[in-house]
Amino acid sequence: MELTSKQRAQLRTLANGIDTILTVGKGGISEELVAQCRDALEARELVKGQVLENSEYDARSACQELAERTAACPVQVIGRRFVLYRPSHRKDKKDKIVLVKAGGQGR
Repeated sequence: MELTSKQRAQLRTLANGIDTILTVGKGGISEELVAQCRDALEARELVKGQVLENSEYDARSACQELAERTAACPVQVIGRRFVLYRPSHRKDKKDKIVLVKAGGQGR
């Protein structure tokens, strides 16, 4: 899924109100962190992460690797923080994020 600039802007605005739940530390990106990211994306669709100073990763490379390994879209990288988005496939999910398309319609 490729995000438009309008969709990225919408997701960045939504990301301002969420807490950081993923942390990339000295151990890097483990299978456990990837699984945690997948679970968080399935439950929330939009997740914020951070890279600690002692990590071998910078935020951009951590965001890119997690996006690739979880089939998510990178939304934003600022300093040591990053935001990922992936639409949930859960049928019981009631609070889905509806993205604006180019013509102003939802997804």
